Amino acid sequence: MNRGTASRSRQTDQASDRADPRHRASSDGETSDDFVGMEISRSSSDPVFVQIAAAFRENIASGRWPSHLKLPPEPDLAARMGVNRGTLRKALAILADEGLLIQTRGRGTFVTAGAIEPAIAQRMSSLSEDLRDQGYRFRVEVLSAHLERLPMAVQAILHARPSSPGLRLVRVFHGDEGPLAYLTNYVLAEECPGIEDVDFATTSLFQALEKQYGISIAQGRRTFSAEPARGDCANALNVPPEAPVLYLEQVSYTQGGHAVEYSEVWINSNHLKITSLLDRRPDRAIGSRADL
Repeated sequence: MNRGTASRSRQTDQASDRADPRHRASSDGETSDDFVGMEISRSSSDPVFVQIAAAFRENIASGRWPSHLKLPPEPDLAARMGVNRGTLRKALAILADEGLLIQTRGRGTFVTAGAIEPAIAQRMSSLSEDLRDQGYRFRVEVLSAHLERLPMAVQAILHARPSSPGLRLVRVFHGDEGPLAYLTNYVLAEECPGIEDVDFATTSLFQALEKQYGISIAQGRRTFSAEPARGDCANALNVPPEAPVLYLEQVSYTQGGHAVEYSEVWINSNHLKITSLLDRRPDRAIGSRADL
């Protein structure tokens, strides 16, 4: 966006906000809201959405808005603040880019847990896909990507023949704060010829399987547990040996139920938090069963 366009956009937003009849203005032309705890200055040189973002950021930093707090729906919050939804959305987008808010379609906007919150506990997406969806900057370090005999347990999971070769892919995801996750993935070589030559520093494993080999991943099973970091994992995550980390074990399936990928992921929970947004089953009505 050029300077002239940005200026016109700012003028349009401010004019629309001033014209909004839902403003609760004081005699000096400022509006406020108890939930937000701020006053919007119409005479400020800062655009309204910048003022809102600054106020929301302060509420999160001070603890006034705790982790996992759900913000009111956009129409309600915009009305309470006396601004249009476009202005509010600009402010929310800034804080989502900063990792302070997470927006989930159909569920709302939440304050994060003070760390990156990938959605891998609630949808079948890869960690790299989640990080990119949130606009989080990270880089992938490929430690190894070569064919070898699959471990017996992995052979059983992938229904491979004995001594079947497969790709063993080992990577570390790095963020600005330091190492985020240490990952080891396995896939059958016969289903993905030449996969060891893929540049996994720029291409995710799911992306390679789906776009280059036509293997559509539809389902997955993920198990989370706490594990001590040992050996290569501790070194990769730059944590003391035996330090607790979040361990994720995953099997990925096609729509027909064929297992195509097995992975182990060790997550540095100092930098990544796993959050689930859950729906309660309608038949679990209060009083319908014994409450524990």
